[in-house]
Amino acid sequence: MDDGTEQAGRAPVIAVLGSVNMDLVTTVTRRPEPGETIAGRDFATVPGGKGANQAVAASRSGGRVRFLGAVGTDVFAPRLRETLDAAGVDTGRLRTVDGPSGIATIVVDDSGENSIIVVGGANAAMTELTDDDLAVIAAADVLLCQLELPVPTVAAALRHARANDTLTLLNPSPVRELAPRLWAEVDIAVVNRGEARRLGAVLDGVPHVVTTLGGDGARHRGPDGTRLSVPGFAVPVVDTTGAGDAFTGALAVAWHRGPQDALRWACAAGALATTALGASAAVPDRAAVAALLREELPRSLPEKFE
Repeated sequence: MDDGTEQAGRAPVIAVLGSVNMDLVTTVTRRPEPGETIAGRDFATVPGGKGANQAVAASRSGGRVRFLGAVGTDVFAPRLRETLDAAGVDTGRLRTVDGPSGIATIVVDDSGENSIIVVGGANAAMTELTDDDLAVIAAADVLLCQLELPVPTVAAALRHARANDTLTLLNPSPVRELAPRLWAEVDIAVVNRGEARRLGAVLDGVPHVVTTLGGDGARHRGPDGTRLSVPGFAVPVVDTTGAGDAFTGALAVAWHRGPQDALRWACAAGALATTALGASAAVPDRAAVAALLREELPRSLPEKFE
């Protein structure tokens, strides 16, 4: 396994269509019961959003990443844009719309488990794609999407990608009911075990399904029914927020190597993302991922790796 870049030729171009939020993170000894008030220990504002997290992960894994999304006109917007820029993500197609940016309120307990409430804000304004957005998608090697933007926008992006031979990767989170014609545009679906159970037979028509398995790593089911699995990694867990996004972004970059190598790379990235507080702030770079792979640590991750 190399350091995540190509030894010959260019790095893969990843177009990420997705959300960008400011995560409002409170750490507690334990999460409150319904109706209960407890004292928090620490508070931090950490840039996040599934789309932004995955874009940062893809960039740090060596991909050339262009981001399609929106921030608001509030105090969070400049920092959200700067975080993507600092990670090497091309934000030329990141829109600014009147109103608040997206936010996520997150409570993290001493075990690293979390509870999250998301408010869409500017993400909800992504109701259509411009010609320039479509050109970015057509020129990419991979289109990476989630479901924190309006579904019609995601569907339009997937259709355009397929029409232009761009590989489509969908992380269908948060899970919602989607039209069969949207699933028909998906080449790779990345889900956790709970999402896999909820989606059930819907995933049968997707050529490649990757399922994250917490401490057991991840597994892949291919178009010919072949299956493989890779183990997880033992790391000191601080916060599991965004670990699945780190996995998905890394997977998009490594996919061209084949499912087994891609899953190993993604599992290492996801594991390392649990070792620091926050989502995009905790995403490892390709050198750290490569180092963990060389160590081949035994598998042991909390269920919330997913």
